[in-house]
Amino acid sequence: MARAVTLALVGAGSRGTSYARHAIRDASAEVVAVAEPLAARRSRAAAEHPGATLYEDWRELARLPRQADAVIIATQDTDHVEPATRFAELGYDILLEKPMAVSEEDCRRIVATAERSKVIFAVCHVMRYMPYTRALKEIIDSGRIGEIVSIQHLEPVGWWHQAHSYVRGNWRRTDESTFMLLAKSCHDLDWLVHLTGRQVSRVSSFGGLAHFRAAGRPEGATDRCLDCPVEAGCPYSAKRIYLPMLGDPAAEAWPLSVLTDDVTEAGLLEALRNGPYGRCVYGCDNDVVDHQVVNMEFEGGMTASFTMTAFTPLDFRQTRIFGTHGSIEGDGVRLIVHDFVGGGTETIDTTAAGGASAADGHGGGDRGLVEAFLSAVRTRDPHQVLSSPGESLHSHLIAWAAERSRLNGETVTLEGSPHER
Repeated sequence: MARAVTLALVGAGSRGTSYARHAIRDASAEVVAVAEPLAARRSRAAAEHPGATLYEDWRELARLPRQADAVIIATQDTDHVEPATRFAELGYDILLEKPMAVSEEDCRRIVATAERSKVIFAVCHVMRYMPYTRALKEIIDSGRIGEIVSIQHLEPVGWWHQAHSYVRGNWRRTDESTFMLLAKSCHDLDWLVHLTGRQVSRVSSFGGLAHFRAAGRPEGATDRCLDCPVEAGCPYSAKRIYLPMLGDPAAEAWPLSVLTDDVTEAGLLEALRNGPYGRCVYGCDNDVVDHQVVNMEFEGGMTASFTMTAFTPLDFRQTRIFGTHGSIEGDGVRLIVHDFVGGGTETIDTTAAGGASAADGHGGGDRGLVEAFLSAVRTRDPHQVLSSPGESLHSHLIAWAAERSRLNGETVTLEGSPHER
């Protein structure tokens, strides 16, 4: 059996922990170092990875000679650039949680450093690695539906997920994290580029914060769900969202572990009484959008429309692809292929490995990503990673172009596009 890849984990929150668990599956990797500022998370990581050296700050690890083959960087979005560039300079191969960074300048800096250092570099575009995506791309690349002319793509964020992460949670404010499209939907923009094999040339976008603001607050609502007299009729009640999750191991891993380290009824009630996740969704300090549409023109004139909305169940993405010889409808698990030549349809079940959420591993995408990264590290073949540093940068630049369009009301041309000349 090949030697296990050694890993350092920088950021032992829910995403970093999940990637590390996939990595050590089947003894294909070993976590030998963990850098995490929160004591409770360090203790949990120590229990999961006995023998790993623990650090309170990633800089302590970075001051040492290289301690592992690769590093998983899963700190908060605003804290990616410094560890990513430093560990690349030290020769670590890097698995970096998306988005790469929260400014174009920092994303370019990370990519330039990774390329200059000649390390294996993977951004966690997990949707590329879903069995569903692999099956869909195989159909497209085979030419079965001819040339793609247009695409409709929906990201159903989920009403409670929006409230959890983007109203009450860490990604609620642009100035503390980043804007919604980059934080949540750079997955989707990257996925569309991956499926089509083409870069985006022009973008327009519209959207805003329609509901989760003071104007939507029901009469009589209080600042906390636990003592709110109208809570029973509110779809965003923290009591209704979180308390039924107790006893579900997947939900206790996410999202409940984000609320509290004491995942019991008493611990959860305490978190809702005093922490950010028990606040009224109409009285938070959030400013990111709860709905947005993005229109894209690709090289060659192909078009795509993308909708991100909070007001859905949390589910797989839904996509319709329109080609010259056929079309495809996909729901994240099943693909229905319409054949314009033969006149028939075929339904393909890709047997998703888990549900759509982070708790379920994004339909097998999380595991597929980690396996591809470890294979690339082991074989020194960067092509095992399905997105190059430059491709990851392009998908991030689409997000910034769309946000500029939304804010300024203009069609934005991406750099290098024929329209730019």
